[in-house]
Amino acid sequence: MHAPDVNAFLRHHIRTVPDWPAPGVQFRDITPLLQNPQVFHVLIDAFVHRYMSRDMRPDVVAGLDARGFILGAVIAYQLKVGFVPIRKKGKLPFTTVEETYELEYGSATVELHADAVKPGDKVLLVDDLIATGGTMMAGKNLLEKLGAQVMEGAAIVDLPELGGSKRLTDAGLPLFTLVDFAGH
Repeated sequence: MHAPDVNAFLRHHIRTVPDWPAPGVQFRDITPLLQNPQVFHVLIDAFVHRYMSRDMRPDVVAGLDARGFILGAVIAYQLKVGFVPIRKKGKLPFTTVEETYELEYGSATVELHADAVKPGDKVLLVDDLIATGGTMMAGKNLLEKLGAQVMEGAAIVDLPELGGSKRLTDAGLPLFTLVDFAGH
């Protein structure tokens, strides 16, 4: 977790939308974090400052479709490293590797270009939110298929009651999140 003042500042700017996309769901909308330039700057700096030191600096940032693209590309730019997108199946034009994962009702598949990372690359895997952990786990598995080392998973929001962060850490993926919505 990051410094409490940054955590509280960011939490204050996350909009909760009740009963969306289904009754009983409290949707955590991160778009207000992106709309306000000061808040967006604080958000990106919170990630960049963590990964600036030599021992925490990735070789590549990978972003999960789609909000992970927004965060990951900016973080990569600030760290002066490359960015690779992990996309939903059928969206990448070159040779890909894919990983299918289970959803509450069915399954989904994500893909990565086969040349996106090199064996041994230290990769920071970024998304906006960790819920069940399925998408981030699929991204981790894809990167590891290509020989990369996923050094950490990073997200703005963790919803620990849905079990994703536990599932990911149990699988050996260290996590860094800025706002925890436990008990909500």
